[in-house]
Amino acid sequence: MAVVDTLLQQESRDRYLTYALSVVSGRALPDVRDGLKPVQRRILFAMLKNLGMSPDSSHRKSASVVGEVLAKYHPHGDIACYEAMVRMAQDFSLRYPLVDGQGNFGSLDGDSAAAYRYTEVKLRPIAMELIGEIDEETVEFRDNFDGTVQEPTVLPSRIPNLLINGVSGIAVGMATSIPPHNVRDTIKALIELSKDRELSTARLTALIKAPDFPSGCQILSSKAELEAVYRTGKGSIRMRGEWCIEEGQRGKRFVVITTIPYAVNKAQLVEKIADLIVSRRVPQLVDVRDESTEEVRIVAELAPGADPEIAMAFVCKHTPLDSTFPVNLTVLTPTGPGGALNPQLVSLRECLSHFLDFREQVTVRRLQFERKKLLERIHILEGLATIFDALDEAIAIVRKSEGRSDAARKLEARFKLSEIQSLAVVDMRIYQLSRTNITELRDELAKKAKRVREIERLVSDPEQIMELVRADLSEIAATFGDKRRCEIVKEAVEVEIKEEDFLISEDVHAIVTRDGWVKRIRQTNELSGTRLREGDSIISALQVNTKDHVILVTNLGSLYSIRVADFPASSGYGEPIQKLCRFKDGEQIIGCFSYVVGATSTSIDSIGEGAKIALISKQGVGLCCTVEGFAGLRRSGKRIAKLREGDHFIGVQVVNQPELLVISRKGMALRLKAAEFPAREGVAAGVSIANLKSDDEVVALLQRPISRRFLVSLSSGREKELAWEAVPLAKRDQRGSKLSLQGEIVGVSPVATIVQ
Repeated sequence: MAVVDTLLQQESRDRYLTYALSVVSGRALPDVRDGLKPVQRRILFAMLKNLGMSPDSSHRKSASVVGEVLAKYHPHGDIACYEAMVRMAQDFSLRYPLVDGQGNFGSLDGDSAAAYRYTEVKLRPIAMELIGEIDEETVEFRDNFDGTVQEPTVLPSRIPNLLINGVSGIAVGMATSIPPHNVRDTIKALIELSKDRELSTARLTALIKAPDFPSGCQILSSKAELEAVYRTGKGSIRMRGEWCIEEGQRGKRFVVITTIPYAVNKAQLVEKIADLIVSRRVPQLVDVRDESTEEVRIVAELAPGADPEIAMAFVCKHTPLDSTFPVNLTVLTPTGPGGALNPQLVSLRECLSHFLDFREQVTVRRLQFERKKLLERIHILEGLATIFDALDEAIAIVRKSEGRSDAARKLEARFKLSEIQSLAVVDMRIYQLSRTNITELRDELAKKAKRVREIERLVSDPEQIMELVRADLSEIAATFGDKRRCEIVKEAVEVEIKEEDFLISEDVHAIVTRDGWVKRIRQTNELSGTRLREGDSIISALQVNTKDHVILVTNLGSLYSIRVADFPASSGYGEPIQKLCRFKDGEQIIGCFSYVVGATSTSIDSIGEGAKIALISKQGVGLCCTVEGFAGLRRSGKRIAKLREGDHFIGVQVVNQPELLVISRKGMALRLKAAEFPAREGVAAGVSIANLKSDDEVVALLQRPISRRFLVSLSSGREKELAWEAVPLAKRDQRGSKLSLQGEIVGVSPVATIVQ
């Protein structure tokens, strides 16, 4: 075995490029001419030529197709091959299915097809228009992967399959996504383009107005957007399902969804609508169910007095009932040397032009094949005419010969015939020779000669060839044409909705725990009985309304705003805060407040517009911030303060009272005027509030309670209540006063006012 010195970088690049080219040309991208990927082409060819599964034959097991294709043409996986055939049989995937399937071939709900040992298939009539002329030398053949048989490089398709059925695929470094179209619209555009190859995109889009999806839905993209997509070959098509209003018994009303966007999973769509109803985000709907059979029918019950337009506008915004289809007209085109295929992003006009060029070539080759067969027949007829007047002599020569070859040689010598002519005479039955009518023979000879001259005239005239192409296209449109399924909405009316209008007003407790779990429960529920994870505890249980917001402040100096309605309504643990906010590593909640848009602060756990909050860190650094625009914060939050590395905030208070209290773990207390916390704008660093020893740290920040008393929790488990004035008033950056306590402080809380 020879050893070749080479660079790893070069070998890796060359081999990856070889793999990429193989994926692009051999698996993922369709041919612009017949609109098929190699596996689809091989399936159709094998079904007709190897297995005889024509439309007028009986269905046969899908396993026989998969086995035949893998054995002779497609050296890849059986599942991928079967899935390609299944898709060609699904009337919700292809606008004009090519395979007639019998059995379970999947559904709009995302159900998979049954295994190939259970299903049966045969070709549909429209598939014959893809393959029908293949025996007339219309396309090139090549050796299969092991050189045992030959396969077509392309099918001589009479239908513009690429556009009418669409295709999607992902290659290496490129992808394709072509929507299906109506066959009548597409053929109208082809016929017009065949008459004027410089036809504008605007004129073409006036004929092919928009895609025509098999699921049937509304096309919301504007004329200008569609024209841009077809001109550039890239863009997106906006789709929306259709619905109507039905009246039920006892005054009930229902919204019935009758179509859904293309490639949308119906079961998942129903589930998402149900989630909106269960979470009470769309109070206009009270129930939804799927009553679909062969036709889509999703029934949503309207609440009494509900506006269906507003309800469905919300549903469209939050579910795939309003979706987009990405368009990417990347295909393999015969633009390389020697007819090699290269991937290319094409416009609509280029796509149609390639198909017309291909049909022109196929038509010429078909005529040339017909001419060849005619000349072969004419040659034989001329031989028969030559011996007609000496039939008895010819028969006698044959009878006296020693075999077929000997008889042919003698006839050639006697009547100056060619080998083909003499063999044709020898192979004819005696009764055919005796009954041959010279008039009929010469009439047939004249007709075929006339047809040969006609073909030669047609082949030499490109316009006549194109007229034949147009005739074929018109025949296809008449045979397989149907009405559009998708309605093109010229001016889509967008219903303006505000999410706040869909919130149900309900008084709840918004619960935030130390470990970062959140939920909401009704205010009528007992807080002491709410479920918590083991070792977890409640930081705050705010009395709020579902239309309010909750403001979270974290140890990293960030502020987050969450709608109460987004808190999960749960009798369990709730959900981790990371599902609602993008917390950083190590980020924890140190305080939370309620916020009502347009309201002012009313309590120590409430924030209003323009409120001031004071923060203090573990090392005694603090500041005061005025925070505005709470409701508009995104999931990533807003940074309001920063600290040096190794420090973090441990306490936050709304500045509603004139005094604040800072308490350390070692029992040092510092009572300050609120003004001692300097106000800062933007993301600012704080100042030293408490001058602590190196082995001490701040454990609490408290503002003066109405009761003027606070409760201290010690590491020993004991608690002690102290008066606010027990701590003398001081200035910032001092160590503070020592509290008379035994043990370290682990927590501080205000004492509620006792009402007599």
